[in-house]
Amino acid sequence: MPRVVVVGGGWAGCAAALAARRAGAEVILLERTDMLLGTGLVGGIMRNNGRFTAAEEMIAMGGGELFALCDRVARHRHVDFPGHRHAWLYDVARIEPLVRQTLAEAGVVIHFLGRVTAVKTAGESIEAVVTEGGRAYYGSVFIDATGTAGPPANCRRYGNGCAMCIYRCPAFGGRVGLAALAGVKEYAALKRGGGRGALSGSCKLHKGSLAPWLAAELEEKGVVVLPLPRDWPDKKELLQRKACQQYALNEYADNIVLLDTGHAKLMAPFFPLEALRRVPGLENARFEDPYAGGSGNSVRFLAMAPRDDALKVQGLNNVFCAGEKAGPFVGHTEAIVTGTLAGHNAVRFLTGRSPLILPSTLACGDIIKYTRLQVEKGDGLYQRFTFSGSLYFERMQALGLYTTDREVISNRVADLAGIFSVPLLGRK
Repeated sequence: MPRVVVVGGGWAGCAAALAARRAGAEVILLERTDMLLGTGLVGGIMRNNGRFTAAEEMIAMGGGELFALCDRVARHRHVDFPGHRHAWLYDVARIEPLVRQTLAEAGVVIHFLGRVTAVKTAGESIEAVVTEGGRAYYGSVFIDATGTAGPPANCRRYGNGCAMCIYRCPAFGGRVGLAALAGVKEYAALKRGGGRGALSGSCKLHKGSLAPWLAAELEEKGVVVLPLPRDWPDKKELLQRKACQQYALNEYADNIVLLDTGHAKLMAPFFPLEALRRVPGLENARFEDPYAGGSGNSVRFLAMAPRDDALKVQGLNNVFCAGEKAGPFVGHTEAIVTGTLAGHNAVRFLTGRSPLILPSTLACGDIIKYTRLQVEKGDGLYQRFTFSGSLYFERMQALGLYTTDREVISNRVADLAGIFSVPLLGRK
């Protein structure tokens, strides 16, 4: 049976592996750490703003299994917080085992501690990837879902040093890009005024370190907004450094915004601990991830691959990409969308079919095309693209793509209904 090898087990890699397996291929998923989901282990926000539309488009197209898993372990549903409506917050402690079980039951073979450090090529194709221990994994087509953060040297160069975050580079080795190993020149996001990359968008506080009244309110409502003192230093500059520009709003400069994802999710890339403890209810606050959340967070968007709208990497014949590797996309929904398309197209490649390019009449298709065009123009290097806010959500609304009406979404999907659930190869 033709084999698809997926490198990187974050949301994008898991989505790619599941989509390729559902399409009928043998699938191996290589993850450099000991857990799946990457930032999904500390994320937790789904279905806010235009992410609802995108998730429902994917469900209508037969690519909704991972969204269904997040819905199953949601701690809160239909939560509104500054700039965002109808969010669902999944439990970050329960989701990873559920995804792992789902992939295993689908027949995806997962290898943990499988950090890829080399490739074997033939012309402009990859024949095999080689892990740090020297083991080679051969395949017919490969998917680069290695992300864009790490190793620690990049966080020192472009940020405030290693913040000991969920990527855990010191323990499991830094990220190595598959496309880059094969000779593709990757590109980095840029900062206005100079510099590269962007800081991850949030910190996690240990819920037990909150005042009991605050922890109780957070668990009951799912969100708590705590006003900062009027004499507080301006935090707007900090917000501009975030990867998640959908949260770069005045409300996040004037308040502490906490979400309940199991942890108490603090919607800021970092926050000085002594200053944080001046806020009522946070007098004993302690960071859960990153442990150095008082001074910095992980730097992302340093290693993206040029690709087309089918998510095939330019310059390589048999490599697709997904998640942040496919461009400055922000969020789990965006990773699942691109991962699902990359996994499906990998199998179409195996069968000699033309790749699937999602139409711009769908939000999922429009964001992939629009992001590529913006990056190629150069403007996109300074921007982040997400269904949930900022530049792209504004575009969704202007184009009439944003809706929470499932019937409208179903009609919009039309002939693509169920396409990601149709086997393209026979299985043993």
